[in-house]
Formats: sequence, structure tokens, C-alpha cells
Amino acid sequence: MKKGLLFAGAFALLLGIQTSNAQTPVPAYPAQTTLLDSVSAKPGEMKISYKKYRLPNGLTLIVHEDHSDPIVHVEVTYHVGSARETPKKSGFAHFFEHMMFQGSMHVKDEEHFKIVQGAGGQMNGTTNRDRTNYFETLPANYLETALWLEADRMGFLLDSVTQKKFEVQRSTVKNEKGQRVDNVPYGKRDEIKDAALYPEGHPYSWPTIGYLEDLDRVNVDDLKNFFMRWYGPNNACIVISGDVNTAEAIKLTEKYFGPIPKGPEVRAQRIDPVRLPDNKYVNYGDNVFAPMYAFTYPTVKNYHPDEAALDILGYVMGNGSNSILYKNFVKPEKAFQAVSFNGGYELSGEFEVVFVAMPNFEGDNDIEKGFMAALNEFDAKGVNDDDLNRAKGQFETSIIQSMQSVGSRASILSQTWYLSHSNPRLEKNYNLSDELARYTKVTKEDVMRVFRQYIKGKNYTLVNVFPKKANAAANKDEAKETPKTETAGKTELEYKGLSYTTPKDNFDRSKRPETGPAKLTEIPNFYSANWDNGMKVIGTETKESPIVTILLNMKGGNIAVGDPAKTGLANLTADMMGEASVNYTSEQLENELDKLGSSISFGAGSDNHFMQIVCVKKNIDATLKLVEEKLMRPKFNADEFKLNQSQNYQGINSQKYDAGATADLAFGKLIYGKSIAAEPVNGTLKSIKAMTLKDVQSYYDRFYAPDFATLTIVGDITEQEIMGKLDFLKNWKKKGVVIPVIAAPVATVVNGNQVMLVDKYKAAQSEIRIGNLGQTYDWNGKFFKTNAMNYPLGGNFNSRLNLNLREDKGFTYGIRSYNSGYRDRPGVYEISTGVRTSATDSALKEIMYEVNNYKNNGITDEELDFMKKSITQSDALRYETNFQKASFLNRLVEYNLPKDYIRQQNVTIKSLTKEEINALAKEILQPEKMVILIVGDKEKVKAPIEKLGYKIQDYKEVEVATYEKN
Repeated sequence: MKKGLLFAGAFALLLGIQTSNAQTPVPAYPAQTTLLDSVSAKPGEMKISYKKYRLPNGLTLIVHEDHSDPIVHVEVTYHVGSARETPKKSGFAHFFEHMMFQGSMHVKDEEHFKIVQGAGGQMNGTTNRDRTNYFETLPANYLETALWLEADRMGFLLDSVTQKKFEVQRSTVKNEKGQRVDNVPYGKRDEIKDAALYPEGHPYSWPTIGYLEDLDRVNVDDLKNFFMRWYGPNNACIVISGDVNTAEAIKLTEKYFGPIPKGPEVRAQRIDPVRLPDNKYVNYGDNVFAPMYAFTYPTVKNYHPDEAALDILGYVMGNGSNSILYKNFVKPEKAFQAVSFNGGYELSGEFEVVFVAMPNFEGDNDIEKGFMAALNEFDAKGVNDDDLNRAKGQFETSIIQSMQSVGSRASILSQTWYLSHSNPRLEKNYNLSDELARYTKVTKEDVMRVFRQYIKGKNYTLVNVFPKKANAAANKDEAKETPKTETAGKTELEYKGLSYTTPKDNFDRSKRPETGPAKLTEIPNFYSANWDNGMKVIGTETKESPIVTILLNMKGGNIAVGDPAKTGLANLTADMMGEASVNYTSEQLENELDKLGSSISFGAGSDNHFMQIVCVKKNIDATLKLVEEKLMRPKFNADEFKLNQSQNYQGINSQKYDAGATADLAFGKLIYGKSIAAEPVNGTLKSIKAMTLKDVQSYYDRFYAPDFATLTIVGDITEQEIMGKLDFLKNWKKKGVVIPVIAAPVATVVNGNQVMLVDKYKAAQSEIRIGNLGQTYDWNGKFFKTNAMNYPLGGNFNSRLNLNLREDKGFTYGIRSYNSGYRDRPGVYEISTGVRTSATDSALKEIMYEVNNYKNNGITDEELDFMKKSITQSDALRYETNFQKASFLNRLVEYNLPKDYIRQQNVTIKSLTKEEINALAKEILQPEKMVILIVGDKEKVKAPIEKLGYKIQDYKEVEVATYEKN
């Protein structure tokens, strides 16, 4: 479940206040907490420092101190995932995760989210095969609050469970599966693959999200038993990471978690390695544009001695233009995609090779035969030094990058904890330096050994996802949705004789901990310069990791193209910038970058194009030489143009099968009319097909220039060190760039009771978009205040829209509303959601009710206070990673903002009155003028919507791919 992430970034202009770490008194508990392990990291050392403890009730506590930012990350991991479920009750671990957000004895329903977001924090929970985790990142003075919240649901959840909450979350999980699995192309591929790869009854043979019939089978008693069996403190680890004091963290953990009784003993699972006696073939029809062929070989579990070599094998075989899969399938246009990777889990591993074949590449056996030939070729050629070094370079950088946030470090420590139960060597002192050593020690011989031991000539499963027809007789033999399970009726001994005991306290747990004022959130100190060629430079030094991040942002993008018939040109040009240069082939450039562990990527947006560079400091000189080559001397090779053009064309083709992508495209056209602002950045089938290499060269010549460029530098490098390395950019000559001015968009005129309907036959869900043309961006005026106005309506998890449609009615996995704007043109005000088909009319009715109610009756005192606290206290989380710092600094320059603009925004938010918010709501929320768009199955949704009084107008300005009707 991704509850918290639904609204991440929905309110981008956040601000902060200053605090202390004052805490409520901590009662004395017996000093029985035991130190298990301690690691200290010297400056520059590839280690995460921590202290690991065990409480008397078996709870593991890990504390990692990092005082670079005034934030704390609290992560509670339970060593239970879908692998602990019993047959015919699949999906229960994930379902239970949802229930953990529905309140506990001392925390009201939905209050967990409200408290965390009200503190300016972020939170979430996730479930996989092996574990379930819950986490929040908050200003550091909220540590005690976070521990109080987590302890209450660990110790007091069952006291608040109701049948209504159970049923609502059952519906929410079904909606999640509909949105993430059933309503997306190739969505069921993993589900089908797992059922084929693993033997009957194997704990990895069913999907983590579960089968729908299994979700319908469980009841409240099952939930209570699951909690009592797996959610004891002895099966959990809490990691406290960030600006904390270890002694204080121990005392607070003892206070809140210490009284919780130990649960039943949990033993490590022991499962025999998977063996396939023969190849297994499974066909699966889906609403897709091109067939997918997914080969899977059983391999080894996490931290097996062969895992690192298999990971490197996956990278060498199927990553980038130097790989054999790219050369044999993508380059000759047999496949749109061809990738390979190894995935390790606690009980098993999987080596996957996935092809998305070109639609015109016929024959089921051609991909399989070609793949077998590629394996023979790989076996004959072997792995060379460059292959090995480019893989190692990328793995090294990836491991280093994991150190950039307190949350990512906490996740590493949590994972090491639960995997140590089946890998004893992880129990003490295992760290990032050991993880890096696993990969640096791999030899060419190791890679070829695991290739021959696990892949070459070994049995595999092959899942073929083919374009499905509505007429079942036209399809191949298909996999059944839910495999039969003979063991389903076995007695569940795990759940016999369980009992629940309410923890006994010597303090009042119902009293929420008090917090003092927060620590000062410091804006990164930065240097800046304006060069004669028009380029503006801004940067900051940070010692938190040896990574250097550079962003070159240039005005242009899709808007600069001007002609809607050329939409997608900026994006296609960016793709071509990633190919060959005058002096090097694309393979040579990629090879050198991979060996350095560096990346140089290009991209384009609606009003910009950009280059992003990530490298380890020790490799900055070699990386910048390659930057100069790619930026200043692109070759624009005709063959590479043809390949990129084809790739873009097929990518657009695939989006026709995605209901969400179709809705976004159609809504843009309805809002922006015939302006190029309505056109997709990646182009249309018609525009991409008509483009020429000359178009790409022309865009590069006109808009890749320093005239309106911003260079942002963040990382472990001083101003003096970096400036002397950038002469090639400083001496880049101006081109006299002129950015075309586009005409003001003219939105579609609606009459208030009209629904624009895009018919997607047999769609699993309906995608709804409602809104109107918005405002241009400002940092402290009407646009900024509109964001504040929108916050209670749909800008956070506890918003009116989400509480109604998700938490009360169970219509959707999530809904949000947001306000976007651009520097030189208006954005949109939009409400966006995906709902189950049967609830389309009811969801529309409730959305319009909430909009009208908020407009007519205004914001409540409680909502106003929550909005102010949530926005003004979130600043502490803004500047942690390199990318966050770079985004902040780039925004300062791009929008010509004052250095203290966030402080000024803070003042504005605090001064907002109910009258100002209500006046904005009446002005901005005009339901009778809003465009209402629905992408769904017309046969099922048209009549119910018409009964609400709406007139249906078929909208056919976007191409929709769907099942062929009989």
C-alpha cells in the first residue's frame, strides 16, 4: 500500500519553523535492554554507524545518529509478509497493513495520518513477500510522537477493530488491485509467473496483493489471529534514524514499547530450493499492444554466495547498448524492450529475462529461439573486463547513493535485521562496506560459472502475454486466474490457542506527547555566478556522501517547438543526445560511463530540456570530459535516429492501452484546446512518424544553448574545485535563443451538466478527471494561496475527497486534487482518481458534493489549523538529499526567487484567514464550468451517469486501444 505517497508532491511549496527537542518526562523502567551490536563509521568510510539493542520483550531497537538535518525517521518492520500466509487466504499480510492505519485504542481512525502530516511529516507502509514495514519521517522534535503512534498500533490495535473498518479496507485493497494490476497493461504478469514458477503451496506461489476470492473469504477473526500471531514485539525491529540522541531514544522506546507482551515464537522459514523438472509455458491474454515474453529461472536467496555474481550477470546480459540482449533484439528492432535481472528474496531467487516484442515481429517461437541462440553466443564469448567493470561501477554508485537519506539508511538496517534470521552472518557488524565487497570480489569466472550453473541449459518458465481478443475462441489457451491448491483445507495450526493481552502501563498512554518548538531548519548555503554567455550557476557543498549531482536546465521544451504537428520533438532530441558523439559510438560512451559508475541523462519537459549528471567525486574529471563530448558534439546518427523514433512510436502506442494515460491525454486536450500546451511531451503517433533527423538537428541548434540555462551543482565538492573544471560550459557561445510565445489556451466550453466520455470497452476501472484552466505560477500570491485553499479538499490523505471516497465509501484506492502552474502560462486545477466501474456514478456524485460543499460552506477552524501546521512544519524534510537540494537551488534561479522565499511563504500561510480561504474557494471552485472527463466502459457507466442528470458526450479526440468487440 502507498497511502502516504499518493499526495507526495501535491503541495510543492512548503515551508518550515524552528524547534527544540523538548520531550515529555520518561518514566524509569528496569535497565534490562541489552546492547547487541555497535558500529562506528569514520569520515569517508562506507559504513552506517548504529547501535543495536534488544528489549526484554524481544523487540530489536537500532539507533543511527545523523545530525546533518533536523529530522528523524522511525521505521518499524515486522518479519511477516505474504510468505507467512496460508493457502486460500492470500493477500492477508497486505490487507492487514491497511488495517494498521485505521486507528488503535488511543489513536482515532485516520488520526495517525493527521498527526504525522500535521507535523509536516511523511508516512507510509509497504508489504512484500518477506516483511511488512511502517515508517514516518518528521521534524526531529516529533520523535516521541512517532514512537507513541507506532507503539499504540503494535500493542493496542485490536481494541479498535470494527466490521465497518474491515469492509472498507477490503474494498480499498480490491480497488488497489484494480488500479495497479487489472487496469494496466501486463499487470497480471507477475501473478501468473509466480504460480507457474513455484510449486503448489510454496509461500511465493501467490501474489502479495492476493486473489480477489481469497480477500472475500477472510473475516475479522482472521485479522485478529494474524495480529496475535505475527505482530508481537519479538517479531519486530524499530529503527530510529536521524537527529536523535541514542540514550533518549532507548528510554522512549522502553517507555512506549516495553510494556507490550512478547508474542508467540517465530521461527525462520525453511523451504527447499525450487527445481523445475521441465520448461513450463503459460499463455495470458491482456489488453496490450505487443506480446511480452518473460523467462524466469529459479536461482538463490538473498545473501547466498552466488547472489552477487548473478546480479552482475543480469546487468551484463541485459543492461544498456553493450549488452547481448540489446544488440540481438532491440537494435535490430525485434523487441521494443529486452532486459535481464536477478532478484533475491529471503527464501528464493529469480533470474528474469523479459522481452516486449515489436508488434510486427511474428511467431511465438522466434523470441524463444533467438534467446536460446543469444545464450549460446554469450556462453561462447564469455565476460570481458569491460563487462565486469561497468557492472561493478554502477553497483558501487548505487550502494553509495543509498546513504543519502536517513530513511534509506534505516531501510538498509531493517532489511539486514530480518534477513539475518536466515543468514546468521548478517547478525553482527554487516555494513555497506561488506555489501560493496560482495560485488567488487566477483570475477569473470564467477559470472560465467553462475551463468552455466543456473541459466545455460536449465529449465525455465515462459509467460507469454499476448494481445487478447474479446472473443474467447480467438485466444490461446490461457492460465486460470487462481491456481487450484490442494493444501488449502489443511488445519492452520499456527493460529490455534492464540490470546490477546492488553499491555499494562504506569503512565497515561491516552495523553499525546507534547512537543517543543522545532530545531532551526537551515537553508543550504550556496554560491552563485552569472556568466557572460547567459548561464547562471548556483551550487552548494555537502559532505553527507561522496556523490556529486549536476543539473543543467535550459529553456525550451515542447512549448518552444510551437507547432502541434511537431509535438514530441524536444523529447526525441533528448533521446538522441544520449546516443553517439562525433568521436565516440554510443556503446563506447556508455561503456566508459558505466565503468566510472557515472550517469549522464537527458530529458525534456513542456517548457525545458535538461541534462542530469551523477557521479562519485573521485570520477568527476573523467565524467565531465564525457559530458562535454555528449553535450557539445552529438553525432545524430541516422540509424540511431531510426531506432529512437521507432522506440518512441511504440511507447506512445502502448499508452493507448493504459486508461490513466488516456485520461491524462484527453483531459489536457479538453483544458488547453488546440494549443501545443495540450499536446503530450512525448508526441503523438502522427508527429513522431513524420519527424526527421533534420528536425532533431534544428532543435539542437536552436535551443541547446547557454542563453537561458541554469547550472546547479550539489555534492562533496567545493566551489573552487568545481569551477576550474567547467570552462567548456563557461566558454559555450550564446546562440541568441528566442523562445516562441504561444497563444493563450482556450479551454473547452462546458455547460455544467455535461460529461465527456471516452469509451474503453471492458475497462477494469473508470478514470475520472475534473477541473478547469488554472493560473500562472507565483510564489506568494494568488496561485500560492490557492494551493493552501485546496489542501483540505484534496491535497492530503485526510482531505475531504479522500476520506469520503476511499475511507468511507471504498470507491477508490485514492483521490486527490491539485493546482499546477507555469512561469509563462496557466496550469490546471484538477481532481483525479480511478474508481471501480460499478461505483463510477456514485463517485462522481460524491466528488461534486464535496466540491460544492467546500465552496458554499468553506473551511472549518480545525481544517485551517491543520493546513497551517502541516505546511509550515514540513520545511525540515526539504533539503536532505542531493536532488532535493538541487531542486531547491534550481527553483531559486529559474523563478528569480528571494533566498528567504520560504520564510516569506511561512508568514503568508500563518496569516491566512478563513475569509480569505473561503473567498478563494468561491472564486476557484466553479463546478458548473469544470470539465468532467471519464474514461471507462460506456456500456456499464453511461446509463447510471445519465440518471444523475448529466448529458453524455462521446469524446473521440484521443485514440483508445481496447479489446475488440464481438
